[in-house]
Amino acid sequence: MRATGTEGEAPIACSVEVGRAIHQAQAHKGTGGAGTAACSGDMLLGALAACAQVTCQMVAAAMGIDAERIGVEVEGDLDLRGTLGIDPDTPVGFQSIRLRFEVDAPGLDAAQLESLREKTTRYCVVLATLREAPPIEVTWGP
Repeated sequence: MRATGTEGEAPIACSVEVGRAIHQAQAHKGTGGAGTAACSGDMLLGALAACAQVTCQMVAAAMGIDAERIGVEVEGDLDLRGTLGIDPDTPVGFQSIRLRFEVDAPGLDAAQLESLREKTTRYCVVLATLREAPPIEVTWGP
């Protein structure tokens, strides 16, 4: 998998190419961005929401669960003072992230729901990556 980011036309913005799609991103409005496109934090939460929702669909199908609706909501708490360097004691990045599932599957019993929860949270790639961050190699070049 691969993603690339190149400078966009708007100030403090870029185009992010991910697979077969290109998304526009900007700095968060609170850090000087225009606030008309997703910021990288939005994209991170969106990646978690997408992965969790699709993983839950796949697990439900594999378990034979006939879900009428599977919804996911992700929220994160971010103190921009860390990102802006205003307060050196404020960490950069999300301080907490909450992931909520809403599953509408008539006839789903408590044991099936627990199994769906366990398997979904185990096999969601983005959730697993956020929980156990891999080493990240950073290089700079011309």
